[in-house]
Amino acid sequence: MGERETWTTEEFGASHEGAVGVLLADGTVPDPVFLAMSSGGGGRSVSQWSFYDGRLAHGPRAAALRAVCSCGWTGTEHRLDWDEIGEQKLLDAGLAAPDACCQEWDEHTDQVEMSAIPLPETFTALLAQVEEEIGKLAKTSPLAALRAARRLEVTAVETGYWPAHDARQDATTEQAAAALGLDQNAARRLVARFGRWSPYR
Repeated sequence: MGERETWTTEEFGASHEGAVGVLLADGTVPDPVFLAMSSGGGGRSVSQWSFYDGRLAHGPRAAALRAVCSCGWTGTEHRLDWDEIGEQKLLDAGLAAPDACCQEWDEHTDQVEMSAIPLPETFTALLAQVEEEIGKLAKTSPLAALRAARRLEVTAVETGYWPAHDARQDATTEQAAAALGLDQNAARRLVARFGRWSPYR
């Protein structure tokens, strides 16, 4: 896959990395577009939707755009009306479809969050309160706010140790991934980080 604009959330990261995917008229996904350097050879490969306009040195003409996610989820196909686009650049004329893709991916990550293991309301309310207090502290003392954030980080490491060990005994990697809203590799790394062992063990 070539370079392209992607979206992630803080909690789910690369496990649910979204982007605008391209479909050709025959329903296939095109190869990345190779952009040659102006001098000295070499270049880079891109899969950014706006390059698939059929123009010289660009990729083939996209027939539709859809949201895609690294987890395998795909959104609705949004057909491109090339009669309406005409000679305009796709980047200028086709923004409605990418915007819709982004919104659909947002809805997908909302579903991922809802399917993850739920947290008690008292805990989520407490986290929201802590976040608000750090925000207030940052207005008067950024360094104090930074220390508070660091204390949260230390607390997370300390309190996550035994739950990580218990989770390793009680749940498979597949179960942990589903509960955390991550792919299996990310879940394995997360549990290993809090449990302080190598993820390759």
